[in-house]
Amino acid sequence: MIRRMATDAGNPIPRFPADFLWGVSTSAHQIEGAADQRERSVWDVFEAEPGRIKDGSTAAVACDHFHRHREDVDLLAGLGVDAYRFSISWPRVNSPGGLDFYDRLVDDLSAAGIRPVPTLFHWDLPAGLDWLERDTAARFAEYVSVVAERLGDRVTKWITLNEPAEHTLLGHALGAHAPGKTLLFDALPVAHHQLLAHGLAVRALRAAGAADIGIANSHGPTWPASQEPEDIEAADFYDLLLNRLFADPLLLGEYPSGLGELMPGDVESDLKVIAEPIDWYGINYYAPSRVGAPQGAEIEFGGLTLPAELPFSVRDIEGVPVTDFGWPVVPEGLTELLTTFHGRYGDRLPPVVITENGCSYDGLDDQDRISYLDGHVRALHRALAAGVDVRGYFVWSLLDNFEWAEGYERRFGLVHVDYETLARTPKASYGWFQGLLRAQRERGQG
Repeated sequence: MIRRMATDAGNPIPRFPADFLWGVSTSAHQIEGAADQRERSVWDVFEAEPGRIKDGSTAAVACDHFHRHREDVDLLAGLGVDAYRFSISWPRVNSPGGLDFYDRLVDDLSAAGIRPVPTLFHWDLPAGLDWLERDTAARFAEYVSVVAERLGDRVTKWITLNEPAEHTLLGHALGAHAPGKTLLFDALPVAHHQLLAHGLAVRALRAAGAADIGIANSHGPTWPASQEPEDIEAADFYDLLLNRLFADPLLLGEYPSGLGELMPGDVESDLKVIAEPIDWYGINYYAPSRVGAPQGAEIEFGGLTLPAELPFSVRDIEGVPVTDFGWPVVPEGLTELLTTFHGRYGDRLPPVVITENGCSYDGLDDQDRISYLDGHVRALHRALAAGVDVRGYFVWSLLDNFEWAEGYERRFGLVHVDYETLARTPKASYGWFQGLLRAQRERGQG
């Protein structure tokens, strides 16, 4: 199996625009801990069920960021990032004094000269709520209003939702993530209600005076397994589900043909809310997918068991490096994705921010992660040169953390976390990214 990547490390990374936003990302449930100081989420319920998390762990302590956030802000300041993308825990906000933590975090980030970029929903739905219910979207908008009223005087850049596609697919269709439902295509209302929640949140943020709002959707190119008609048809359907289902309603105000009639409620009216104008479009990119016709049996892929009844099968991409997670490393897929979106949506596509990009590798001397990031930053610059309006790039992640159903077995951080002592140790990749940011500024970035 190929592991090491070739890079252009001997050549400087090309210059990015002077106002390009460089940052790193985390999420509340994965790093905060302090579970005893917030309401339960669907993930707390999921983690308590035997066999759900591969190493049997929970996020009750995680990285203990709740108590150690000042240490983590110092790491951010030392790294030299412009911005920090974190998420706000809805269950914590529902608890007495829960917003006080985010007050302190935003103040400390601002004092360090780091722009806070909160995500308002990163999968940790309060226990007792359900995205199958339309009312959850309205409840989300109420919560967003509370947060915006408290933090809006200091937070100027907002993200409504993180990866509604994965939350729908993994949490409600395949059962691999919380809340652990296996509804397959009956999970489509979850997608619709999350998109509706996004639109209602945009309205709530606008009412609070926000003027820089986006969403973090995951996307990747879909490659047919062959040029046979059945493989092309399967790949087109997969692309529709994972890419266009979550982009077309936001950017075009319509569902792809055939999907709108499968959604609940007054879809035409809802689409007017879903398509509320946003100021930028966030993309989380990790890898392309190679897709073919169904093979008539369950498939193990990327740690998931894909049912035989799906109208497609996901195949390995051969001849490329893979991460410790087994994900293919294809930097040119980022260029392809961005230029495809630019061509597909034209002037309906607002400026783009890469809100996540990263990889899982063990070790403090993480040269594979450096190669990965180097390749993807260069691929991003090629998209800029091709005319795509990209305004920022966030690495996933600042810290090693609780990696959802994988527990603590996957390490995505620029900073190593010892889960026994909670000590933080910057990795080689932290120094690489620090050097990249310094070099960009020293060269004038433009």
